[in-house]
Amino acid sequence: MILPRSFYEGNVLVVAKNLLGKVLVHDTSEGMTSGRIVETEAYCGPEDFAAHSARGRRTARVEVMYEEKGHAYIYFIYGMYWCFNATAGATPGKPEAVLVRALEPVEGTELMAKRRGTQNVGNLSNGPGKLCIAMSLTGAQTKADLTKPPFFITDALAVPQECILATTRIGVDYAGEWKNQPWRFYIKDNSFVSTWKKGSQA
Repeated sequence: MILPRSFYEGNVLVVAKNLLGKVLVHDTSEGMTSGRIVETEAYCGPEDFAAHSARGRRTARVEVMYEEKGHAYIYFIYGMYWCFNATAGATPGKPEAVLVRALEPVEGTELMAKRRGTQNVGNLSNGPGKLCIAMSLTGAQTKADLTKPPFFITDALAVPQECILATTRIGVDYAGEWKNQPWRFYIKDNSFVSTWKKGSQA
């Protein structure tokens, strides 16, 4: 079952944890690929100086975060990589999102390997840029409605709370005290997590 709009309309930190174990799917002309979400990061709007919407920044790039929840926000970094976020949050109009940092491949592994140029399954989607290449996600999918095909997230068994660890986010040293917020969540002992940092139970 595709996750409904209401799933994304909760507290963004809760959504970030609840996305763990869900399955990201992209059906393209090349074929279908999917992966189990194993790592996420929450970005909590204008007060969060690590967020693209920090201090109420509102540009064409981030506009989708101000709109209806449950849409894709995909941005380009380092002039090389795309990163996929799902817009979320309990307050309408508040620009919040969850970055999906890593997937455990489920379907279309051969196609994912072809796109990534590697046969190492463990290295297909263990990072935000890698998963976007493996899943064929670019700026063309930004603003896509995640509650309907061809690009969506499906429900799956919830990850037990004791298997979810929380730690600080990656690459946000510019954010002052906000870099220390434990808003990165991952599945304990999952080999597809992008970077191992010591975490505590979420």
